[in-house]
Amino acid sequence: MRHIQRRIALLALPALVGSILVATGPAGADPTGPSAATSRSQPEDRESVRLVQIRLTGADMLDKVAAAGFDLEHGLRRVPTGIEGEAVVTAEQVTELTAMGVEVLADDAGFAWSDQADGGIGVDAAGARAVQPSNHQATVRIARADWFTTKGQGFLYVEARTTEGQQADPIVGMQVENDSGKGTPFGFARTMSRFVDSGQYMFHRNLFKLDTRPTRIQVTSSTGGVTTGVVSNWLENAPPPLTANPSYKSDFVDGYKHPQQLYSRAKEIARQYPDIAEIVYLPNQTNGYQRKAQAQLGGTGQAAVVATSAAWGHEGGNEITVEFVDRPDANLPLAVEVTGKAVRVLLATDAAGAPASTATQVADALRTRSAGLIDRAHPYRTNEGSGIVAPTAGPVALTDFLDQKRVGAPEGEVPRGPATIPVLRIGKHRDGKKPGVLIQAQDHAREWVPATTSLESAERLVHNYRSDRETKKIVENTDIFFILSNNPDGANYSFYNFASQRKNMTNHCPDASADPAQRNSWGVDLNRNYRVGSGHDGYAGGSTNCVSGTYQGPEELSEPESKNIIWLVEKYSNIKFMMSVHSNGGQLFWQPGAYIADGRITTPRPPLGDEAFYWQSAARILSQVKAHRETVVTPENVGGSSDVLYSSAGNVREDLYYTYGIYAFGWEVGGSVYNPATGNWQGGSFQPEWTGNPELVSGHAETMEYANGIMEMFRVAADWGKDKKDPTSRLIPGDGKYRGPVDVRFETSEPATIYYTTDGSRPTLESPRYAATEFREPGQVFHVTETTTFRWFSVDSAGNIEKNYDPTKKDKRNNYRTATITIAKK
Repeated sequence: MRHIQRRIALLALPALVGSILVATGPAGADPTGPSAATSRSQPEDRESVRLVQIRLTGADMLDKVAAAGFDLEHGLRRVPTGIEGEAVVTAEQVTELTAMGVEVLADDAGFAWSDQADGGIGVDAAGARAVQPSNHQATVRIARADWFTTKGQGFLYVEARTTEGQQADPIVGMQVENDSGKGTPFGFARTMSRFVDSGQYMFHRNLFKLDTRPTRIQVTSSTGGVTTGVVSNWLENAPPPLTANPSYKSDFVDGYKHPQQLYSRAKEIARQYPDIAEIVYLPNQTNGYQRKAQAQLGGTGQAAVVATSAAWGHEGGNEITVEFVDRPDANLPLAVEVTGKAVRVLLATDAAGAPASTATQVADALRTRSAGLIDRAHPYRTNEGSGIVAPTAGPVALTDFLDQKRVGAPEGEVPRGPATIPVLRIGKHRDGKKPGVLIQAQDHAREWVPATTSLESAERLVHNYRSDRETKKIVENTDIFFILSNNPDGANYSFYNFASQRKNMTNHCPDASADPAQRNSWGVDLNRNYRVGSGHDGYAGGSTNCVSGTYQGPEELSEPESKNIIWLVEKYSNIKFMMSVHSNGGQLFWQPGAYIADGRITTPRPPLGDEAFYWQSAARILSQVKAHRETVVTPENVGGSSDVLYSSAGNVREDLYYTYGIYAFGWEVGGSVYNPATGNWQGGSFQPEWTGNPELVSGHAETMEYANGIMEMFRVAADWGKDKKDPTSRLIPGDGKYRGPVDVRFETSEPATIYYTTDGSRPTLESPRYAATEFREPGQVFHVTETTTFRWFSVDSAGNIEKNYDPTKKDKRNNYRTATITIAKK
């Protein structure tokens, strides 16, 4: 049996053109907007920061507001009228958001799916059925119809698309009806919500409660199209294969952990279990939990001066003082005296003996005449510095602002300076021959649950290896790499200084954004710092504004944390799976993750076989999450991240998938949980109370249930590594004579990519790939109007090729699949 390992090129995919076939093909991507000035206000007092519910008109406004420096990435979700979420802001910034067109909502004013049946959309369903077009011309298609239960309540999720969906005048409506079981009539008509992103129609969809599982649905368009579909089960209700063992050990993590605790435990695990665990140290040290010492003198007007030390605060910068001194004599020049760490600026005087030095002049003097103590001094933000500097009441101490601990932060000082990130590697055979799985947690500092979830998964592996058969299979058939915190500097800042910190601590800001009041907004969003679909290449979702929550950095891979990930997957080429664990949106997604705004052009969509493998894996992973306390990640929150969420330019998942062929998932743990007491879905937070309501919002419960999911991902990888079985495929309908044009499609026995030809040539890896009808839809349908011979082969996710066919060379067997559709001539 021959295996191939495929690399996915970031290139346009070949299209099939010709008169004999008409095939519906894949769609596009997601946009966002321009950068804004850096002089907008910033949170100056962390106690004044609060979360507000907001609604934006779409991804373009999201990008505009994020680029202006607002912190918006919190529980964002698509709604028919745009995007809703939360912003971390001050009262002053609420006014700024409103001025930009953002709608600030009351706490309970967000979008909610309607549970009420209605009278429909004025379509004569019987008449529509009478003129229903043939399959290749269908104006209405059902992408998904999923049934699930959670906490005793049933739900039906429907996603459908109409070819007329882009029409805006009048706007095309869609209606969905369902039966009440096999053989019952359709009823309970509901109007579906139309979703548009950046001017591009995406789909209609609906989620509503039902007490009885339907078997079929019917979707009708206001333009006359109608179609029916079968309802499928979303997620399994079976007991988990791991925790079902009575002797299975879990629940090891007893609270949130800062990076020092995470790394210490990783090293201890490697020491305790040397036969199955070791530490790999990443080569690039972080830029450090450290800041230059600063002082802002003279307020915020034209006479204000910002001074920054040359040394890090803990290395002497915090010992520096600056004093502006008045002198009684007239016509004195500006001078600077330095005694030890004390800097005295002797202000110039005019003919009347009054101070005469401007802020610009004082800043220049501090930079050039402070004996190297001050290496950065400038007027406040965008001021010209034309104001006359007033003397200070005495020496003003510079500080790095890292010596004060946030209330409730854990005990213990944070090590200053750069950090070396350890990777905990677990596997019985760590020789590169087993499929590797990379779990990367806490790219974003304030996301504490991903770190505890990952640590809990590691603990389960080593504690159950000798006593649990399924765990033993994982450890002996995979090679697992845990990065428990990929952003230790930012995470420490979140624990000890500013809980809402998202980025690392590196300050790339120019003078206009470098004053101390901006310190909680500095840093690079590590998940915008990669090379594929980057903001530097015009993709949306990454900001060039250094104080934006999605600041992409000065260049691709500018940060040591992102360089380390690339080093790791290049050194350990057996890494074939990756999970970047985030919180707290309640989504599981993959590629495409970024898009160009103009036209909503995504990075290339994965081949249909890869897409199917992602969906299959997601169902397995999320079924194990559900097994803990019936938490359901709904189908609307699963898929390509640019389709279910927004564009995230330069994210790690796309780099690893497109560059290295790694199946790379992004996981937003947490999110909404159904509350049967209120009948509503209740959201979470980045740092939920650890021992909160175990049925709703709880750091402990989220850690345990999502650790279930990570453990199942290891089983997915182990199964993939042992897969030596060739896929099978067929053309439906197959060989035969037909009286007129016929619609045909491919079907595979498992997730697999099909390469085919219709021009008589042998199929190769360069041949057209069988594609989806549209994004989030099944395979395309070919309308065959002339006699056509299909030649094809299929390749599954593990690289097994159907019938042991070798597409790279010719041989006499030519054992690819073939079928001829013969169209009788009239």
